Amino acid sequence: MVNTTAVLLGLLATTTNVVDTLFGNTTSPAAAASPAAVASTISPPPFGYKAGSKESVANMKDKIKRVVWILLENRSFDNILGGVKRPGLDNPANRGDVCNPANLSAVVGPPLCTRSKDFDSIANDPNHSVTGNNLEFYGQFAPDNEAIQSGKLVATNQGFVEEQLLSFPGITAEVAAEEVMGYYSEAEVPTMVEIVDDFLTFNYWFSCIPGPTNPNRACALSGTSAGHGKNDDTFDVAGLNITSIFQAASEHDISWLNYDGTNGAFAPDALFYSWTEENAKNNIVPIENFFQDAYLGLLPQLSYLNPSCCGLNSNSMHPTGNVSFGQIFIKQVYDALRQGPQWSETLLILTYDESGGFHDHVPSPLAVRPDNLTYTEPVPHSPDNQTYTFEFDRLGGRMPTFLISPYVPKGHIEDFGTDPETGKAEAYSATSVLKTLGLLWDIEDFTPRVSHSPTFDHLIGPKMRGDAPQFFSVPKPFPNDV
Repeated sequence: MVNTTAVLLGLLATTTNVVDTLFGNTTSPAAAASPAAVASTISPPPFGYKAGSKESVANMKDKIKRVVWILLENRSFDNILGGVKRPGLDNPANRGDVCNPANLSAVVGPPLCTRSKDFDSIANDPNHSVTGNNLEFYGQFAPDNEAIQSGKLVATNQGFVEEQLLSFPGITAEVAAEEVMGYYSEAEVPTMVEIVDDFLTFNYWFSCIPGPTNPNRACALSGTSAGHGKNDDTFDVAGLNITSIFQAASEHDISWLNYDGTNGAFAPDALFYSWTEENAKNNIVPIENFFQDAYLGLLPQLSYLNPSCCGLNSNSMHPTGNVSFGQIFIKQVYDALRQGPQWSETLLILTYDESGGFHDHVPSPLAVRPDNLTYTEPVPHSPDNQTYTFEFDRLGGRMPTFLISPYVPKGHIEDFGTDPETGKAEAYSATSVLKTLGLLWDIEDFTPRVSHSPTFDHLIGPKMRGDAPQFFSVPKPFPNDV
């Protein structure tokens, strides 16, 4: 475990509250292109509980005995929920479409805007490396880190179309915009709409880091990616020697299983860690076991689900996987929980690992560094072999995230939470799960990032609802970009 007080020394100097840094001004080829300003205030507690208070934590411990946690793959909030017109959602359907140029340095031609025109599966997986995210957010591959931290350089989220064109030079600007700027209609994502209507949706939930899958998954599970910024071989050989929620759960006598749907294509997330390899390989079981355990009431206290990834016949929503297939997976999980005997004591946390290079109009905030590690990668298209070093001091893209339980308020849209250390308004992020599970199971914070993460214990109510749908409806496939 980490002594967070000691590690915080030297880290907080580079930390700025999200309220001060979340939104910035930008020049744009279209008036609609500027990020929409919002009132970054703490959401009123739906049940009157203060986040992290004795009363709130006691209520959560009384109601929630099982947690099911799913990380889907590589979708932004605006991409999945952009066309869902429900009061309170911060998306294009409610705020209006926003635009990107095809070339940030030579703005010519019409702006390329968000639109309700997307594909069940897209052919060209957007760039979601650290430097790719830099271009998408800041308009340059190697932005000045000090300027970002001081607020002199702010994210405008204007580089998504240009990055897609650089990654796939054979496509047109219009196709690039359709792929990364498009969002789904309500008819295309009926499962997601049902979740919004019946359970709880976070407006401002961000990934751990502006980078790819495995570092984000490790950060979600450990509060740090241990200095990793790409999907390197470490993740394939149980090479992470840091504490994960799986190790901590075992040390606190909390039962857990990693239900593995990777089908051998990747290592399941629990096997990122040397501790799991040495002590708990039997806790990794096939994804099929989840459904029998849910229906029979045999789920452990923590069920962590790895969906399949990443080709056409996969269900994580990672391109080129179909969004409709991912919705079927969500439906199967929900239906099994809802029909099983443990529904009345279960919280399903449904989120994504990162935004995957898909456009979102909300800039990502700064964040507390989890440790003193850095990550360096080459700058694309650099004639002099330039590199960029990331200090893990800001979050990744905004992602859809939901709480599903008979104890969450129906149709609630949650905006900002509270930084437990400062008491200020703060965006939720991937490590909010670790912070909340720590309250539920008396597990200490792994890193300073976790210590500063808003919790959602106060979103669990004192009475069980009886109006949760028995089943989610069946989504339908729609045309692919192939």
